[in-house]
Amino acid sequence: MSRPLRTALSAVLIALACLLAPLGALSAWAAYGLTDTDRYVTAMAPLADDPDVREAVADTVGDGIMREVDRRRTVVRPLRGTVAPFVHEAVRSLTRTEAFRTAWNEGNRATHDAVLRALRGERDRTVTVDLAPVTVEVKRHLVDAHVALADHIPVRHARVPVLTAEGLGRLRKGYGVLEVAGFWLPVAACVFAVAGIGLAVRRRRAITATGLGTAAGGALLALAVALGRRLTLHDLPAEVSHRAAGAVYDALTSTLRTAAWLLLALGLTVAVGAQLARRHLARRRASAAAAAAAQPQEPTRARI
Repeated sequence: MSRPLRTALSAVLIALACLLAPLGALSAWAAYGLTDTDRYVTAMAPLADDPDVREAVADTVGDGIMREVDRRRTVVRPLRGTVAPFVHEAVRSLTRTEAFRTAWNEGNRATHDAVLRALRGERDRTVTVDLAPVTVEVKRHLVDAHVALADHIPVRHARVPVLTAEGLGRLRKGYGVLEVAGFWLPVAACVFAVAGIGLAVRRRRAITATGLGTAAGGALLALAVALGRRLTLHDLPAEVSHRAAGAVYDALTSTLRTAAWLLLALGLTVAVGAQLARRHLARRRASAAAAAAAQPQEPTRARI
C-alpha cells in the first residue's frame, strides 16, 4: 500500500474513532447508566435533601390532596380554606424527615422498575405511580398534630402517569437500539483508533491527532449536556419548578458529565505525552549524533 493511501486511510479511521468516542459515551450512559435501577436510585437519593425538590414535592402532593378533598364530598370540604395551609405545611414538614428520604428512594425505585418493565415488555399501556402512600403519611402527620378533621381527608390510589402508552412503542425501539449501540460504539471507536494509528506512516503524529480529536469530542459532549439542560428547562410548563427540574437533570447527567471530562483529560494527556516522547527522542538522537561527532577518528593507515 502506498504512503499517501495509508495516510488517507489512517486519517479516516482516526476521524471515525474521534467521532464515535463521545457518541459511544452517550449511548453507554443511556443504555447502562439510566437503565440500572441501583445507579438511578443512588443518583436521585441526594435530591431528597434539595430544597427546591422538597418544595416542588410539597406543592404537588399538597395540591393533590386538596383536589381530592374538592372532588369528594366530605366534612372537610367546608373547611377547605382552614385545612389547606395545614396540609401544605404538613407535607413540607414530612419532606424534612428520614421517612421522606426512605419514601423518596422507594418511590424512585418503583418508578424506575415500572418503566424498565414496560420498555422490556410487550404490552403497550400507560406506566403510572401511586401517590397513596405519601397521602397516608401526610394524613398521619396531620392527625398527630391534632389538625381539625384531618382524619376525614380522603385517601385513594392516585395513579400519576409517567409514561404514556402512545410513546411507549417509540421508546421501546429506541431502547433496543441503545442497548446495541451502548456496547458496540465504544468498541468500534477503540478498534478504529488502534487501526488508524497502526496504519499511519508517522505514528506519533497519528497518536497526537487521536488524542486531540478525543479531547475535542469530550468538550463537545460536555457542551451538549449543558445545552440539553438549557433546552429541557426551557420547554417545561410554567407550573413546573425549573430549579427542581434542573437539580434532577444534573443528578441524572452526573455520570455523563464525568465521562465527557474524562475523554477531554485522556485525549489531552495522550496528545501531550506523544509530543513529549517525540521531543525526548529527538533530543536523544541529537545527543547521540553530537557525541559521535565529538569522538576522535582513528587515522587511516597508509597503504604500502
